[in-house]
Amino acid sequence: MADAPITQDVMTIPRKLPDGPQNLVGLTRAAMRDALIAAGTPEKQAKMRVGQIWQWIYQWGVRDFEAMTNLSKAYRAELAEKFVIEVPEVVTRQVSTDGTRKYLVRIAGGHEVEVVYIPETDRGTLCISSQVGCTLTCSFCHTGTQKLVRNLTPAEIIGQVMVARDDLGEWPEQGAPKNEVRLLSNIVLMGMGEPLYNFEGVRDAMKIAMDPEGIQLSRRRITLSTSGVVPEIARTAQEIGCQLAVSFHATTDEVRDKLVPINKRWNIEALLDALRAYPKASNSERITFEYVMLKGVNDTDEDARRLVKLIEGIPAKINLIPFNEWPGAPYERSSNNRIRAFADIIYKAGYATPIRTPRGEDIMAACGQLKSATERARKSRKQIEAELGR
Repeated sequence: MADAPITQDVMTIPRKLPDGPQNLVGLTRAAMRDALIAAGTPEKQAKMRVGQIWQWIYQWGVRDFEAMTNLSKAYRAELAEKFVIEVPEVVTRQVSTDGTRKYLVRIAGGHEVEVVYIPETDRGTLCISSQVGCTLTCSFCHTGTQKLVRNLTPAEIIGQVMVARDDLGEWPEQGAPKNEVRLLSNIVLMGMGEPLYNFEGVRDAMKIAMDPEGIQLSRRRITLSTSGVVPEIARTAQEIGCQLAVSFHATTDEVRDKLVPINKRWNIEALLDALRAYPKASNSERITFEYVMLKGVNDTDEDARRLVKLIEGIPAKINLIPFNEWPGAPYERSSNNRIRAFADIIYKAGYATPIRTPRGEDIMAACGQLKSATERARKSRKQIEAELGR
């Protein structure tokens, strides 16, 4: 079962881009080198040119070739004829009363995805999307009620980070002293979509984010959240090397089949086997188990004890997430007392169990609420349940 091949609907494959100047954003260093050579850059100069252009785009945030002053005027003109530096277009920007920022951004084809920036005292976390819509239909998740359209390209994924840095004014001035305090210090792939169903796109974008001559984020500051695409879990450690989080949410296959339908393909046992074998699982790099608290569904003391038993032997922490309600949601949030009692059982078993504070609820930016504005018409509970096949 764990070795079953990943299949993908053709609609998730990014459509061919229109003819015209090529976007340099999202290209790996090797791909950028090939593109420059194909456009006439002498092969002996290509590596150096990639390094120069890379720094302008990802270290300084420059979008205009004319501003790349360590390149000759003639070469800048050539680049401007054949290439562009484009990021997603910001359609709307909302700011919550708690400081959370939500961006609706438009990508190729007129599609829209949402991006959320969460400021905290010791960090600033950007929650980014990997797909337009989602194929998983997790029944507690608002995003899951939006049908999958396609995968995002590496440019559209790393472009979300660049858009947020634009808004935060965080591109450093060339030659300015290095500032260790970063407004955008962490990335979580917890927005729209299942990142491991868009593995190559996510991998290439995160390699750009981690590049030491660009955005310069440590791999430990990037967390990829999966609902359990078992065959791609080991590959995540080998090819990306980031932190791993798992949308777990239930302690029996019967309940998880309903909450997280991918469980019907890779059940709890198969998922936990893959996590135990995860190459980077250690006490210093624990796997995060995300567990949304649903009243009367998965929040009993018995569930808590079962969860402790299931994850035995896996260096882990458990993030308890109070359910963030949305129009027509078929579930209710567990009470604060119930969540605390659940957390206490896990804590006494030796696991860190932070209870996530909902952020940005007033602008529907909280976990599980992301959904393109063009799809967010209010629906009745019956309509939502009909779509979910309940």
